[in-house]
Amino acid sequence: MGLFPKLNSLCLGMEAKRCYSDLPTANACGYPLGATPSTDGVHFSVYSKTAIALNVCVYEAGTPDYEIRQIKMYRDDYDVWHAFVSGLKAGAHYGFRAEGEWLPEQGLWFNANKLLLDPYAKSIYGKPDWHNSMQNMDASLNADAVNNGDVALKSVVINDDFDWQGVDHCTVPWKDTVFYELHVKGFTKLHPDIPEEDQGTYEALAHPSCIAYLKDLGVTSVQLMPVHQHLDDRFLLERDLTNYWGYNTIGFFAAHNEYARAKNPQDQVDEFKTMVRELHRNGLEVILDVVYNHTAEGDENGPLLFLRGLDNPAYYLLNKEHRVVNFTGCGNTVNAASPPALRLIMDSLRYWVEVMHVDGFRFDLGATLGRRGENFDIGASFFQALSQDPVLNRVKLIAEPWDMGPNGYQIGGFPKPWHELNGRYRDKLRRFWHSNTAATPAFAKRISGSEDIFSPSGRSALTSVNFITSHDGFSLRDLWSYDLKHNESNLENNGDGESHNEGWNCGVEGETNDEAVIATRLRIVRACMASMFCSMGVPFITMGDERWRTQGGNNNAYCQDNEISWMDWTSTIEADRMHTFVKHLAQFRRENPVLTRAQYFNGKIDPSSGRPDIVWLDAQGEILTHDKWSTMTKGFFAALMGGSVGDDGVVQVPLLFLFNGSNKDLLFPLPCTGCTLKFDTALEPCFSMGTQPPYIGVTYLSLAHSVACLVLK
Repeated sequence: MGLFPKLNSLCLGMEAKRCYSDLPTANACGYPLGATPSTDGVHFSVYSKTAIALNVCVYEAGTPDYEIRQIKMYRDDYDVWHAFVSGLKAGAHYGFRAEGEWLPEQGLWFNANKLLLDPYAKSIYGKPDWHNSMQNMDASLNADAVNNGDVALKSVVINDDFDWQGVDHCTVPWKDTVFYELHVKGFTKLHPDIPEEDQGTYEALAHPSCIAYLKDLGVTSVQLMPVHQHLDDRFLLERDLTNYWGYNTIGFFAAHNEYARAKNPQDQVDEFKTMVRELHRNGLEVILDVVYNHTAEGDENGPLLFLRGLDNPAYYLLNKEHRVVNFTGCGNTVNAASPPALRLIMDSLRYWVEVMHVDGFRFDLGATLGRRGENFDIGASFFQALSQDPVLNRVKLIAEPWDMGPNGYQIGGFPKPWHELNGRYRDKLRRFWHSNTAATPAFAKRISGSEDIFSPSGRSALTSVNFITSHDGFSLRDLWSYDLKHNESNLENNGDGESHNEGWNCGVEGETNDEAVIATRLRIVRACMASMFCSMGVPFITMGDERWRTQGGNNNAYCQDNEISWMDWTSTIEADRMHTFVKHLAQFRRENPVLTRAQYFNGKIDPSSGRPDIVWLDAQGEILTHDKWSTMTKGFFAALMGGSVGDDGVVQVPLLFLFNGSNKDLLFPLPCTGCTLKFDTALEPCFSMGTQPPYIGVTYLSLAHSVACLVLK
């Protein structure tokens, strides 16, 4: 029978005709935007205020010529266009053709010859023909030149039904959260336990071996790098490269089809849901790295794919010359202050929570979403919409709190209940472990929760998402193996990527067989990891840092879909020891609630225990006063944490941390006798792991580039 056996009388079906005649608007019928299948057919809705006519074009999948049907759409009072196609079923391919004025100088880019994606498409089929998708073409081009069914991107009608088998969302308290950023393909592509045909897919991430690895490591929440449907940039394809990271979105509702093992669009969506279900079944949250700040349409020289061709002024931020504003560095800026764009973003977020069951979001260039025109505004429409939304104000919301626009660095500027990636934490931690003594006071602020940043807005120490590395930059191993970036394989003359990384090659640039250099690198990497897990806030691990992963000095591997970016599962002494160390750090954090507290330290005596919640000590074991902090000349300090009564009424075990960021060993006088060593990143193995540690007297030798933790009697 095919997907649309009743299309002989195409236009609005009788059911929809009655709907429009009986009710004043389509909204009263309850139809959402996008394609909504029912037992009788499919209802299509799309927004455009500036179009003068819209048609939905329906294709039957599975035939070489994709026979086309065009159905006229009707505008309602809210500038939403509707059509009902009787007899159509889920699985049908479709797109829109919008008619209007071709006036680029006024920001209008209508071309009815162009097949446009549905902004609400739940699956996208095909790859673009970059020659035919460039929109700076004569609007009078013959439709056949741009209408070839085997090259045009198409939206796919999807059925939302799925058997969740009683597995619900996974909710991990912020105090217990440990993030693990991974790339779906990169994490699984070389995994030895996964069949080759499954590697690099959603199905692979749901494999028992992958899930067991994540649980054993001690992470609670996997943050997936972009899984929205994205495009490979034309200039990258011309260089035989791809947009591996995926920050080039064309589908805010569609899971990227190339990460699915399944070939059928409906099965691809179900494969993503299966992955989420199995991660949830094992207690792991799923957080999406989402890109709502720009799209793959780029600037006015980019392709005409969906938003620009439907209603450019409604979706993009334009300047006085009606050209797109580029606050993102990617060619355009989505105008989240515009009601249609805001609705698109909010509907997308709710879809991923309610239908796809994800547990939160990390917003790429989050400052862009808080802009009203050029200005960042804590009262922006996007923030207000999220705060009152009963679905979204309960999930995890993490901002990358910057963009490339005016006053783009907004760390600490987001409202409750937002949490933020703390770039200042990253920078000060790197400087401290690079033996920059001037960074010592700021480093102490960062490991104690960045009160100076987040307290003014009434947010707790858990607001800070503490990271040392992310996908964007050096791996943790490379940070201490290279002074310079080595991005030659990106074919941009090594001109891309950050040039100021605050790292150190430990005396030799790149790979070496020098055992002393390797030992120093390993020691600093362990010190960085220990600092992060022992800091107030939420730890954030980048895929592979726990396995001594290198990218060969490439600090901008966005286009490297190969071994440079993929997880290396090879068992080596360094990889295995690092993995074990990080696993013990995660366990140590869980066992010591003083490290997961939401309250900032105040240094005052707790009357129930007779101890302050924190004491800062200098290299002589004396209390660090404000004046001493300001004249700090050594990259060393100690922090005595705990001893006070926690939220649960239990006296927290006092922990003494010795942070030695200098290149010299130091003999530190202990505040009491009877201390027990918990870990020392300068030793191997680093953790005592229940064995009897060596006798510790009245002093402890703090070795260069190390963190040690002692438990006080």
